[in-house]
Amino acid sequence: MFTKTMSFVLMASVFCVSLTAPLLAQSQQSDQQKQTEKVKSKIKKLGLGERVKVKVKLYNESSYQGYVSQANEDDFVVVDKTGSSNTIKYSDVKSVGGKNLSTGTKIAIGVGIGAGVTLLVLYLTFLSITRNN
Repeated sequence: MFTKTMSFVLMASVFCVSLTAPLLAQSQQSDQQKQTEKVKSKIKKLGLGERVKVKVKLYNESSYQGYVSQANEDDFVVVDKTGSSNTIKYSDVKSVGGKNLSTGTKIAIGVGIGAGVTLLVLYLTFLSITRNN
């Protein structure tokens, strides 16, 4: 009786493991796909060109600093200070950091500066009017 019970428990556990292993593999693959899409969108958001500085860290612990000169469907190119180009696959990237102001941020800064200058001119005009009277 004990042998039959143990063999049933063993068969049930093997069956359960065989069902959950593909699910775990799918979950891990979808996490990697999500990370790849996140990196793609970050690179797209930062943009291309020498004015956009990026720092890219890979899963193999290497890192690259420079600017993105080209972005393709599966990879992008980072050019460092020495001018050497490094082609990096999106799937190899652990994290991306960058410095670039979006268009909305640039507009907000410009509007803020314009409003500040306008207020300063109005204040100085008000002071000169009150001194003359």
